[in-house]
Amino acid sequence: MSSRRELANAIRALSMDAVQKAKSGHPGAPMGMADIAEVLWNDFMTHNPTNPQWFDRDRFILSNGHGSMLIYSLLHLTGYDVSIEDLKNFRQLHAKTAGHPEYGYCPGVETTTGPLGQGVTNAVGFAIAEKTLAAQFNREGHQIVDHNTYVFMGDGCMMEGISHEACSLAGTLGLGKLIAFWDDNGISIDGEVEGWYTDDNVKRFEAYGWQVIPAVDGHDADQIRAAITQAQENTEQPTLICCKTVIGFGSPNKEGKEDCHGAPLGDDEIALTRERLGWTHPAFEIPEDIAADWDAKEAGVHAENEWNARFAAYRAEYPEEAAELLRRISGDLPADFSDKADAWINEINEKGETIASRKASQNALNAYGPLLPELLGGSADLAGSNLTLWSGCKGVTKNDANGNYLFYGVREFGMSAIMNGIALHGGFIPYGATFLVFMEYARNALRMAALMKLRAIHVYTHDSIGLGEDGPTHQPIEQISNLRHTPNMSCWRPCDAVESAVAWKAALERVDGPTAMVFSRQNLPHQQRSAEQIANIAKGGYILRDTDGQPDAILIATGSEIGLAMDAASALAAEGTQVRVVSMPETGLFDKQSAEYRESVLPSSVTARVAVEAAQADFWYKYVGLDGAIVGMRTFGESAPAGDLFKYFGFTTENVVETVKSVL
Repeated sequence: MSSRRELANAIRALSMDAVQKAKSGHPGAPMGMADIAEVLWNDFMTHNPTNPQWFDRDRFILSNGHGSMLIYSLLHLTGYDVSIEDLKNFRQLHAKTAGHPEYGYCPGVETTTGPLGQGVTNAVGFAIAEKTLAAQFNREGHQIVDHNTYVFMGDGCMMEGISHEACSLAGTLGLGKLIAFWDDNGISIDGEVEGWYTDDNVKRFEAYGWQVIPAVDGHDADQIRAAITQAQENTEQPTLICCKTVIGFGSPNKEGKEDCHGAPLGDDEIALTRERLGWTHPAFEIPEDIAADWDAKEAGVHAENEWNARFAAYRAEYPEEAAELLRRISGDLPADFSDKADAWINEINEKGETIASRKASQNALNAYGPLLPELLGGSADLAGSNLTLWSGCKGVTKNDANGNYLFYGVREFGMSAIMNGIALHGGFIPYGATFLVFMEYARNALRMAALMKLRAIHVYTHDSIGLGEDGPTHQPIEQISNLRHTPNMSCWRPCDAVESAVAWKAALERVDGPTAMVFSRQNLPHQQRSAEQIANIAKGGYILRDTDGQPDAILIATGSEIGLAMDAASALAAEGTQVRVVSMPETGLFDKQSAEYRESVLPSSVTARVAVEAAQADFWYKYVGLDGAIVGMRTFGESAPAGDLFKYFGFTTENVVETVKSVL
C-alpha cells in the first residue's frame, strides 16, 4: 500500500508536469491542496468514475478554479475518462483539460469555475437542491437522495463579496451536507495577503451559522480525516474546514511564495522538487502500485449498484414518486405540458386583459406552476414587486426544506450563481427575480449560466424608464442590449399577457441555455391576434399589424412600446401611409429563423424602418439599417412620473409618426 504522501505526490507531479508542458497554468494550489484532496477523494468521496452522471454521487467543486490541474489529476487517477494524453494536452485547443475547469468538456467536472467566489456559491446551490429534493422524495426507511457537496476555495474566493452572500444564506438554511475547505496559504497574486486581507474567518463563518473547524494542518492526513469526519457528523450546519497549507508544497525555492501561483516552476525547479518529494518517476508517469491505490472504479460501481438496489426498493413501495424523480432528473417536462400551456395561451388571448407584464408573468406561474413541481423559484427581496410568488408557493427553510420557493434576500449575484448550482444539480428548474437594472450585480453569474448553457430562468421587472419616479439609478437603459448580446442567452421582452405566457412556455421548454424575461411595471394593452400570429410569437418576431399590400414603412417594437407603435400606425394609416408593425419580443430567436421567414416579416424591399424601444437605441441598427431611424434611449433616465418621462424622451405617438415620415 502506497503511503498517503506518495498518493498526494502523484497529484503534485502531474500538476507541475502539465503546467510545465503547457508553459502556463497554476501549479501552486494543486501542490498545496494535494494532501487534502487525497484524503477526501480516497476516504470520503462517493462517486463512480465509470458513470460520472450517477445521480446520488457526492459533488466536488473546485472554486479556486485556476488550480484546475488538481481536479484533472484527481479525475485521471481515480479512473475517469481523462487520460495521460489529456493531461499532456492541458490548456490546448479543444482539450478536455481547459485552463479552468469547464462544465461539459471534462467528465467529472460539475461546474465551470474560474471567476472566484462563484464555485462556492454554486456549491450552495448544489446543497440547496440536495436538501430540497431529499425533503420532497425521501421517505421513512428510504434515503434515496443522500449525498454531500464538497468545495475547495482559496483566499480569493473568501475575499469576493459573493462568498459573503452565499455563505450567509447557507448558514441560515442549515445546509448540513455542505462541507467547504479553505486553503489558508496566506498568498494571492500580489503576495502575502496580510497587507489586504486580515478577516477573522472563524468568527465570520460562525456568525453565519456554520460549524467551523479551525487550525487544521492541511498537510497532515490524520488531522484532515478527523476534520471531515466531524463535518459529516453535523447535519444541521454547513462546515468550514480551515486548512493551513503551503502554496507550491515541495518546491524548494518557490513554495510559500506568490511565484508559484500562476507560472510554471521551470525544468530545474521541477527536478529539485522531485528530489525533495522523493518522486523519482519521469514526467507524466504514475507507478502501477500508486495508480492501483488511486483507482476508484470498482468502489464506484459498487456504490452505484448499492444505490440502485435501494432505489428499486423505494420504487416498489412508492412507484409514483420514483417515476416522478426519474422524470425530473432527466429534465423532461410532463408529457402534457405543451398542450396544456397552449390551451392556456389561447384562453389568455380570448380574455384580452390590459395588465402589467409582471402581473402577466405571475399569472403564467399560476397556470404553469401546478403542472411543474420541479419549479424552484425565488426573488432577491422583491417578491411583492417582481410578482414571483404564485398560489402554490411554499418557502424553503432550515427546518422544512419541502418547499418550492427561496427567499434569497438582497443577494442578486448570490441568487443567480446559486441558481446555476441548482440547475447543475438536477431535479429542478430554478427561476429568480430582481429589477432589471440590478442584473448588473449578477452579470458574471448570468455569463456563467450562458457559458454552461444552463436551464435557469431570470425574471427582470421594472424594465425601462416606465418605472418613473425612482429615477435613473433604477431605470435600465443598456441592460437589455447586454443580455441580447450574450451568447446562448435568450432574452424576452413581451408586450402583453399573451406574449408573456409564450415567453414563459419557451423558457421552461428550453434546455440549451438560460432565459432572461423582461417585464414592465406599468399596464400594457392587450393585442388581439390570430392563431397564426400566436404561433409565430415563438419565432421571436412576427407581424402584429399588416397592410393590404406592400407597406410603406415598418415599425419594429417590443414590450411597452408595442402599444405606442400600434397607435402610430393607426395615425399614419389615417393619413394614407401604410405601416406594418412587427413585434420582436425575442430578437435572438428571430435571428435563428429561416431566411425566408425573416424576409417575410422584414422584406428587404421596404427600407423605411423605425425601431421603438425605451432602452439603448443602437442595438436596433441591425434591423433598421443605416437609413432607418430609432426612437430609443441614448442617455440615462430622469426622476419623474412615467408619463412625463415618455413624453420627455420622445416616446409619443406624435414623435413616432414624425420619425416614420422622416425615413419615407
